[in-house]
Amino acid sequence: MITKATVADVFALSRLINSAYRGESSKKGWTTEANLLEGLRTTKEELTETIQNTKNTILKFTENEQIIGCVLLMEKEQQLYLGMLTVSPELQNSGVGKKLLQQAEIHASGLGLPKIVMTVISVREELIAWYKRNGYADTGAREPFPASDVHIPIANQALEFIVLEKKME
Repeated sequence: MITKATVADVFALSRLINSAYRGESSKKGWTTEANLLEGLRTTKEELTETIQNTKNTILKFTENEQIIGCVLLMEKEQQLYLGMLTVSPELQNSGVGKKLLQQAEIHASGLGLPKIVMTVISVREELIAWYKRNGYADTGAREPFPASDVHIPIANQALEFIVLEKKME
């Protein structure tokens, strides 16, 4: 079941997102960033602020009362920004991510927004290919990757974001 997350979900969301992107547990799935980055993907404080902002929605995918997936949706001008699409590493490749992506598109249409945009680390070729198979296109735009106390690059290559978008019909 896909529903809107609340502040009560922050602890479970934080645990899920960080386990899927970073550290040893993330290596069970194919979307890990553990070979590129150390540190946390997000914090409880960041998630709380995100949920409290009325321009943002975090959708959660719940099964047996456990959050097994989520996606961040942010209204930005005339587009919906999609970020932190997350599926529990043990359940990746089971269709959960695709269902969250479809729900994001329904959300964008419901808001009357003409497109969804996202940024993906450029070296994540498998992930970019997955988004392209799901209708997203490379805009040609690139953005610098922000190193911080949370996102600590460990890859030998310089990291940058590729900007993908999907136009709503």
